[in-house]
Amino acid sequence: MAQHGRQLDERVNDISSTRHILVVSHTGRPDSIDAALEVCGLLGDAGVVPVLPRDEWDDIRRAQPTAAIDDVEILFDGVACDDLECVIVLGGDGTILRAAELIRGTRAPIVGVNLGHVGFLAESERDEMADTVARVLAADYEVEERFALDVKVTNGDEVVYETWAMNEATVEKASRERMLEVVIEVDGRPLSSFGCDGVVMSTPTGSTAYSFSAGGPVVWPAVQALLLVPLSAHALFARPLVVGPDSVLAVEVLSRTDARGILWCDGRREHDLPPGARVECSRSDQPVRLARLRTGPFTDRLVAKFQLPVTGWRGPAPVEDAPAGDAPAGSGTSSSPTVAATEGDR
Repeated sequence: MAQHGRQLDERVNDISSTRHILVVSHTGRPDSIDAALEVCGLLGDAGVVPVLPRDEWDDIRRAQPTAAIDDVEILFDGVACDDLECVIVLGGDGTILRAAELIRGTRAPIVGVNLGHVGFLAESERDEMADTVARVLAADYEVEERFALDVKVTNGDEVVYETWAMNEATVEKASRERMLEVVIEVDGRPLSSFGCDGVVMSTPTGSTAYSFSAGGPVVWPAVQALLLVPLSAHALFARPLVVGPDSVLAVEVLSRTDARGILWCDGRREHDLPPGARVECSRSDQPVRLARLRTGPFTDRLVAKFQLPVTGWRGPAPVEDAPAGDAPAGSGTSSSPTVAATEGDR
């Protein structure tokens, strides 16, 4: 669901007349620190209070002792997550996942400036950073809600661990030299058991991440679905699965061997899985909110981020040139945009 900027975020005016915007960056990289300082300066010049996580404030101070960050406030030290109007992320998708973890449960949207490689979730690149900040200050963006996963680990009748995932929850083998024996389940019914390197349970957002690398399908963000993708399964039936958004996926680590597994959520949160452990994934009632600066087709994002070859594409034939009877009702008479126009909209 797309929503417009602060028109639907009335909480901004309810909390305080002071605007707080969180800046999250990959402080292990000098270029990211420089970008964070630039963004904090732009926010401060506009009368908005920049906010940094404590560890990032410390990293910047160590890297640049004379950096002008004394007026920057610290998250959880006088500024709560609910005080945040928006989050500007400077880095790749991993940094965006970390920001989503920091503000989990709030309504603050996240906008990413890509300083990494693909940066699939990011909205802009480094040379567009000043314009991105201006758009955020003007609340000139659409808010898109992406559903997340609730993840629960049980051992017997006991719930031993609960967490969440924006991209995916992955059950993996803990030992490199041994396969993991699992049984997969959909909606309380067993589907198949096999030895494997692991199983990915993903959201549509995560379908371009680990699931994609494992051979899973790319699922458009508007599609409400859950994905299950086996990793190097030793089985005749081990195809990727796409199920409805209200389904419950589960993976059980079988006790017929002593091989242990490990649960990873978004590559950030982990939990040990002994034989007999069970991992359940279902749709969370807390979505992740992304601030979108562009409203173009998801297809264009795929082409741009993965640098897919589209040379030679001509588009659908205009109605007047299409064979009789082939034109769909209500298709209109305008011709399709050219590849150049598509690339220009990125």
